[in-house]
Amino acid sequence: MRRLTSWRRLAIGGTAALIVWAVGIVGYMAIEGFSFLDAVYQTITAVTTAGFGEINPLGSGGRIFTIVIIILGIIVILYVLTAVMQIAVEGELESILGVRRMKGKIEALRDHYILCGFGRVGEEIARDLVARGVPFVIVDSNPEAIDRARKQDYLLVEGDASSDATLLDAGIERARCLLAASDSDSGNTYIVLTAKALNPRLFIVARAGQRASAMPMLRAGAARVISPYSIGGRRMALSALQPLMVDFIDSLATGRHGEQILAELEASEESGLAGMTIEGCFQACPGATVLALQRASGAIQVGPRGSIVLELGDRLIVLGDEADLEALRPRRPAERAEQATPERA
Repeated sequence: MRRLTSWRRLAIGGTAALIVWAVGIVGYMAIEGFSFLDAVYQTITAVTTAGFGEINPLGSGGRIFTIVIIILGIIVILYVLTAVMQIAVEGELESILGVRRMKGKIEALRDHYILCGFGRVGEEIARDLVARGVPFVIVDSNPEAIDRARKQDYLLVEGDASSDATLLDAGIERARCLLAASDSDSGNTYIVLTAKALNPRLFIVARAGQRASAMPMLRAGAARVISPYSIGGRRMALSALQPLMVDFIDSLATGRHGEQILAELEASEESGLAGMTIEGCFQACPGATVLALQRASGAIQVGPRGSIVLELGDRLIVLGDEADLEALRPRRPAERAEQATPERA
């Protein structure tokens, strides 16, 4: 509101300046009989106190009128300058306070996601994270991407995502996952290297535009490497061949199928599932269906028996009620995912 008032004051000052100049021009033409051009020149000289002197000798009335114009001009100029300075100061303060508020919010995050790159792919990732209620921070140095992120009120760190300082500002030591989604394969590889060095436990998903870039990213420490073109092509083919299945899986994965969702659960120390049988894990939610089990070694069993005892690091794909499954979800489900066979582009 104060910022709006400052702009309003500036508009009032500008209007007042135009009125003073108009009055001055008309006054000199009426009092001294100046031509329009001479009246404009004399008014500007008087209002701006430039001190070039009189074009033509002024009578007593003209001099009194000039004094009034000079005083009014000084008042208007001071008023406009005050409004301009207020706008500048308020804008700077808002910027400083905004950065501090955002920094405080980022420092308060725990187990959050870091999204490096806010291009077309990054923007889609952000929408999905928002829809799922997942806290995240965007890291980008592109001015256009920064503006888009600010307009959507996303938490943001400006800078090079492959820089230690930038990732530390994004809270990488406390983060759960990092997504390297920039447009550059080499840039994403450097991001993965830097992130893994700062937080060895971090689960990293990287974007690869070229198939040849997938292996270097995996070696650098990415747990998953995704090629948007490869994934998009396979999805289009599957949508053409089995459209109903694609729609059904999408609705489950995104929670659009009533209250039933697909969830990934890990047998970890936090979840308390390790050492229990599959049947025993879901006594509290008998409506849940275990679709698959992935052992810590990476071996996958589809439709596992309920008598199987879960070991530390095992992971389950479960279909069930969202509220029930959320209670069983481990606090850091991505920590041991790197032991699984990584998906290649």
